[in-house]
Amino acid sequence: MGFFVNFCLRGGDKNDPETRRRCGTVAGGIGIFLNILLFLGKLLAGLITSSVAMIADAVNNLSDAATSVVTLIGFHLAGQEADADHPFGHGRAEYVTGLIVALAVLLMGVEVGRSALDALFHPEPVRATPLSLVILAVAIAVKLWMFLFNRALGRTIDSAAMAATAADSLSDAASTLVVLVSALLAGRISFPIDGLAGLAVSLLILKTGWEAARETLDPLLGRPMDPDLAADIDKLVLGHDNILGIHDLVYHDYGPGRAMMSFHAEVPADGDLLEIHDVIDHIERELKAKHHIETTIHMDPVVRDERTAELRAQVTAQVKGLDPSLSIHDFRITAGPIHTNLIFDVVVPYGFRLSDDQVRAELSARIKGLSDRYFSVIQVDHSYVDGRKN
Repeated sequence: MGFFVNFCLRGGDKNDPETRRRCGTVAGGIGIFLNILLFLGKLLAGLITSSVAMIADAVNNLSDAATSVVTLIGFHLAGQEADADHPFGHGRAEYVTGLIVALAVLLMGVEVGRSALDALFHPEPVRATPLSLVILAVAIAVKLWMFLFNRALGRTIDSAAMAATAADSLSDAASTLVVLVSALLAGRISFPIDGLAGLAVSLLILKTGWEAARETLDPLLGRPMDPDLAADIDKLVLGHDNILGIHDLVYHDYGPGRAMMSFHAEVPADGDLLEIHDVIDHIERELKAKHHIETTIHMDPVVRDERTAELRAQVTAQVKGLDPSLSIHDFRITAGPIHTNLIFDVVVPYGFRLSDDQVRAELSARIKGLSDRYFSVIQVDHSYVDGRKN
């Protein structure tokens, strides 16, 4: 297992397009070769035994060979360099590949289900032979190996397409096990076990296809940044002098190893502009080198006088009192002879129990309770980072 994964990587960076293309080529080639062998073996077993479930399982392997071709093509396309028509590269082709694989699995599940229902209502005798049983047992072992290989490779290079292929292989192993059990029971019971086994195979295939489709749709539609990546970015950025905080982080995924990001960095309002600008440039280069992310950073000057710090602490306490998941940024004040404006943004998680207007009204009331002179100007933001895994 480790040999094949290391052969794919060859010491390269998992986010490097050429490395990923090589991994997809190796995995696709192995999948095509083994699935064609399994198709021929199961088809032979199905014809010998007159088993609809075995033939359906064989056709499933033929579809797997076709999806391996799609995987191979998809990784090849994803590895192409950026061009005038696709300035951010072709990395999302890998996600599209995973979706096509998932849709092919769903389609095959429907077709297998139709054949199984026909066998259930119009059963024919099944004649299991030692050869057919051996073929099925070997097929299970091969599919389990393919599952382990694709899962290991998918985790190593963080590929949704490989994860979908691994899930399909595990589903195939379970499906073939069901067919093997039905072949062993055929002739011993009067119930049409062959059709029932085919139906079970169909349901397993549909479940796998649905889960794979959902997994590959997320990056295509746009998903929040992984919290571990966000935490690492926070640590990297805040580790530099003159960076007081970051917020409004927006992340765009254009495929593995191809991403763009922007965020606001809070800097001292009284700092040296040229020095801070040099720090910002250095951070952008550092993020590019470490995470392969093209980054644009907006500088937010923060006043650090005693009065502003005191009011910010009071407002933060009121915000946390409303809900610990809330946070604030861009806090500033404008003092006048009659009242003082407290201006800030509050970050609210998606699905929060209060609407944006209710959050504004509740916080305004709480801050008004601190002093009648305070007037709140509140902008409600929503986090682009996935906080559900924290």
